[in-house]
Amino acid sequence: MPHALLALDQGTTSSRAIVFDADCRVLSIAQQELPQNYPQPGWVEHDAKEIWRGQLACAQQAIAQAGLTAQGIAAIGITNQRETTVLWDRATGEPLAPAIVWQDRRTASLCSELKAAEHEALFRQRTGLVLDPYFSGTKLRWLLDTIPDARRRAERCELAFGTIDSWLVWQLTGGRVHVSDISNASRTLMCNIHTGDWDDELLAILAIPRAVLPRICRSSEVIAETDASLFGAPVRIAGIAGDQQAALFGQTCFAPGRVKNTYGTGCFALAHTGREAPASRHGLITTRAAQLDNTAGFALEGSVFVGGAVVQWLRDGLGLIRSAADIEALAASVPDTGGVHLVPAFTGLGAPYWNADARGAIVGLTRGSGAAHIARAALESIALQSAELVLAMQADSPQAMSELRVDGGACANNLLMQMQADLLGIPVVRPVVQETTALGAAALAGLAVGVWPDATAFASSWQCERVFTPAISRDEAATRLASWRSAVQRTL
Repeated sequence: MPHALLALDQGTTSSRAIVFDADCRVLSIAQQELPQNYPQPGWVEHDAKEIWRGQLACAQQAIAQAGLTAQGIAAIGITNQRETTVLWDRATGEPLAPAIVWQDRRTASLCSELKAAEHEALFRQRTGLVLDPYFSGTKLRWLLDTIPDARRRAERCELAFGTIDSWLVWQLTGGRVHVSDISNASRTLMCNIHTGDWDDELLAILAIPRAVLPRICRSSEVIAETDASLFGAPVRIAGIAGDQQAALFGQTCFAPGRVKNTYGTGCFALAHTGREAPASRHGLITTRAAQLDNTAGFALEGSVFVGGAVVQWLRDGLGLIRSAADIEALAASVPDTGGVHLVPAFTGLGAPYWNADARGAIVGLTRGSGAAHIARAALESIALQSAELVLAMQADSPQAMSELRVDGGACANNLLMQMQADLLGIPVVRPVVQETTALGAAALAGLAVGVWPDATAFASSWQCERVFTPAISRDEAATRLASWRSAVQRTL
């Protein structure tokens, strides 16, 4: 029986494929950057066909680099940028428009209209989400409203909607299978997270026909086989989870009170809450965790829209650094920010503020402020935004949080991780395998096909690489957070 697992990790800025063995060791990695398109202020789009081409090329390359063939792959697990919305023709497989990315804010006015009509409480109760352009439902409504004849064709089952997981499965199976797992479906504003099904009342409010939607499946089950022409033989698709739920699983955060934060383009903190779906009192959302069997699991989540992307902005927008890795040395060249705060509200603010109209600002500048102070303030903004999320989780959750597990590209930055531990007052734990998003997808697939007998067996492979412990007083941490919140208020 083959034991290698192929993870397709389709993210906001790149498509990647990673092959793991049964001991969770990385056998190969292939990656392609994904161009970002900004046709108007506040709009962010991707070419859905380019997503598929790049993801397929990465998958084929990763299998070859690992010295394997399709027969050596036990299963494929898919993890994806969530909320990004694709609408395509079922007959041709052609997208009707560019994919609308999760960062896109074009539906802010529609969200305001739904709030004015007093629908927000219902959406919050059924979906665990807030009415914000971040989520997929209003993006789909916009597509149906603006593309000629789209609504009629959707009602006649001629069109298919999906987040990126659905789009990839459709392409991998040659258009035979239209599904989305529960973790992705729970991010659409259309799924009742308590029943695990599409909600007809919410669909009516959004004016979205059920015929356009995918079937909702578990995160770990044999869903389909790939078209034989893609890899030389069919390969089972057995795991799907949105990137943050996949990372939660890959960090082995299965029990209530376990929390992780992913430092990518944005930052996403999730705390597992078990079978309970708590309603946040501090600006967080409630979402479905990856689902192994018929038992539903939930998580509290906070989303930072601009995390590592602020470092890209320093590189590409301001030219302060040549590469993203240069920021640590530049930021460490000064002992503090000199009173400077950079609030990267480039596309509004996520949790706990949920303000689509906020815009970025640098405050506290003096004649003595320099590039190093701005760089340190940018790095600190990632830790400060994340701290607000985790502290809100601690306030909302009855379980004590003893540590924060971290992953994502920016977690390699030691200065940032120390800042995070200092602000939170709990240890920050970095694993040996930092590809936890892809690992989570691979594990979900592996569990479905018997690579591991159960989640406990998979969890035994998790190892710690480094622990960052708090080095400042709680009073100093509180002062830094208060100063940050004052800066945020100027952007709202």
